[in-house]
Amino acid sequence: MRNAFNKMMGRTRYVVCRLFVHLSGSEVAPILGVLNDAAREAMDADGDLEILGEGLVEICQTLLQYDENWLAAANEGDVFWDEGEAGDYVNELFTDSAQRYLSEPDYIEADEDDTLSLPATRNVVVMITVAYEGEVEDLETNLADMSALKTGLKALINLHYSHQLQAIQVHFSPARFGDELTNDQLIQYYPELIPL
Repeated sequence: MRNAFNKMMGRTRYVVCRLFVHLSGSEVAPILGVLNDAAREAMDADGDLEILGEGLVEICQTLLQYDENWLAAANEGDVFWDEGEAGDYVNELFTDSAQRYLSEPDYIEADEDDTLSLPATRNVVVMITVAYEGEVEDLETNLADMSALKTGLKALINLHYSHQLQAIQVHFSPARFGDELTNDQLIQYYPELIPL
């Protein structure tokens, strides 16, 4: 009822959602390179949504290529009719994601010799938070399902190209090569993950 009333009044609908994807296996370590590259570009972009969106597209495409390594997923979000309230929720999710285990990138450059000896992690969790205007059914549903998750990632890509995104944040754990995210840490820091 409230939704219909707000639409009649011509108010803008804002959606804030966060998506978790847990990848596992001996081949998942290279995704950290894509994530760290996107993080560096995001830092240099200084909030430019076009550049952040291009990074989001690359991350989503990479996740789709690694679908055989998806082990678990989760999503959450809310609808707002006030831009300020939506922004507050984006900040809340940002703070929560940043506090998750090993989710802050370390931009210290490693020596090439060091990278050869680093152990490859078997677990990677990617957390994507976006805010957008309008309604996207493919993101406003349970994404803890293989086909729904694929559709949701494609919907994120489409949001960038349709210029509906208002905010983009990506966190990932572990945030750098050589760090390990153990199964016990997954249970402790990512309890919302649902096996796919």
